[in-house]
Amino acid sequence: MCVAREPIMARSLLKIHRYFRRKPVRFFSFILLYLTAGSLVFLHSGFSSDSSTAGIAGSGSDPLLSEGRGGTGGGSATSEGLGLLGRVFKETRRTPRRFGPPWMKESRGQDAPEWAGRGFDHTSSWSHGAKGRTTKEMDDGRAKYIGCYVDDTQKRALRGVSFLDYKKMTVFRCQDNCAERGYLYAGLEFGAECYCGHKIQAPNVSESECNMECKGEKSNLCGGPNRLSIYRLELSQESARRYGSAIFKGCFRRPDNVTLALPASAVMQNMSVDKCVDMCTEKEFSLAALAGDKCHCGFPTPLFNLHEHEDEELCLHRCTGEDFESCGNRDFFVVYQTQVQDNRCMDRRFLPTRSKHLMALASFPGAGNTWARHLIELATGYYTGSYYFDGSLYNKGFKGERDHWRSGRTICIKTHESGKKEIETFDASILMIRNPYKALMAEFNRKYGGHIGFASQAHWRGKEWPEFVKNYAPWWASHTLDWLKYGKKVQVVHFEDLKRDLFSQLKGMVIFLGLEVSEDRLLCVEGQKDGNFKRSGLRKLEYDPYTVEMRATIDRLIKTVDMELRKRNLSGVPDEYRPR
Repeated sequence: MCVAREPIMARSLLKIHRYFRRKPVRFFSFILLYLTAGSLVFLHSGFSSDSSTAGIAGSGSDPLLSEGRGGTGGGSATSEGLGLLGRVFKETRRTPRRFGPPWMKESRGQDAPEWAGRGFDHTSSWSHGAKGRTTKEMDDGRAKYIGCYVDDTQKRALRGVSFLDYKKMTVFRCQDNCAERGYLYAGLEFGAECYCGHKIQAPNVSESECNMECKGEKSNLCGGPNRLSIYRLELSQESARRYGSAIFKGCFRRPDNVTLALPASAVMQNMSVDKCVDMCTEKEFSLAALAGDKCHCGFPTPLFNLHEHEDEELCLHRCTGEDFESCGNRDFFVVYQTQVQDNRCMDRRFLPTRSKHLMALASFPGAGNTWARHLIELATGYYTGSYYFDGSLYNKGFKGERDHWRSGRTICIKTHESGKKEIETFDASILMIRNPYKALMAEFNRKYGGHIGFASQAHWRGKEWPEFVKNYAPWWASHTLDWLKYGKKVQVVHFEDLKRDLFSQLKGMVIFLGLEVSEDRLLCVEGQKDGNFKRSGLRKLEYDPYTVEMRATIDRLIKTVDMELRKRNLSGVPDEYRPR
């Protein structure tokens, strides 16, 4: 039998050999094998990631009707070179050494957790926050329930942007979308519609008329037919109120030389906010100031800098063309910021001559370094550099990101380093310090959700967060202490002070960098201070992620930093996060 089989097997092999020698067939066979192998790899990676992503609910993008969605919330986290726990980054020109706190250098072995920089859709996680609660109980620091209001399709109660989702609408989702756009109020209607606005322009009615369940969470009510369940959003900035696309800036006293301060003006019949904003937008001015029946347009200048707010009651004067709006009067102007870009601070370039001095912009991760770079670039007109390379920052306009940090072409260099050798490399430094409770959460969100994204609930409640705090909290203190100790010339800037008094703090930073101050540029920066990497101020965790033990440790670190700052005759940490 064996002898008889040999010719048969030989003929079979010969046929297979001839089959593959035919070029077209061989080509398609290889393609088939390639696709099969790729499918197996894909399936393997899908199964292996199930355990890490289990329990994370997905959600689609919001089908906006009146406005495109803002910045993308997800995206993979980019490396910023912290040198901890085996973090890896890629760059075409260099791979600098990076350091973490000294006591972490021996712990980067097998026990170090593998924290992947994955981004997750976080929208759906907020829908769980309202489970088991009624709309009347929704007052937890993010939003306060106001009541049930009439809504007319011809004359909306909330006249900002709107969107709908007949499958997954939730209270938090609506609040979050309105907050991202700076609106003061969020309203839900017919179980699936979300409306935003800066003022409620309709009467309220009985609570029983807002009786429809939300499409995305049956335990909550989302208005009714022509009825809105309205929430007041607790935004971080009081000025972040909108009228359509315009941002309400406040009530201000008439400038001494109104013609010079606000060069364009016109008297309008049936004056309304819309009419004045539209006129100033058409004339390409960033400010619209209403003074009774007169509309003024201009830019923020030292003559009209918008720094001295007046009580809004002084501006109360009903618009002749709008029942619910105030149009100011002859002595007190109601001011809105239009969507016109103030180009006085948008030009940026590399230094005309290479600097021989290296200026650092140093901070612990999550302390606002990227935001500070945005402010410095607009205020000075020069690019900032980086000790690392982040492609997402480069793509968003930080063109100094790809320059070698020693090139001398950028005004200052972003760095998170805290080693003695690295610190002494710089001739001077601006040291950014932020509340560690906020900085740790910001960096954790960046690590797992990208620059403007958010970590998922699975990461917050999993082992990643406790390990992160354990490893990074001591570094927050050691980073500041090392820069104070080894830095040659250090100017301390607290994130909270910069946010509260941007003009004077940024002015001091520009002077420290050795440049002349342009007040017009600084005022321009105030009008577009957020930049491209600002997270929504409303999207917060529904619980305190810090345990009693974590807080005890962080409070001790805060006291240590506070004492060291005061020893050097510097102002201590801001009151809002100093332990009591």
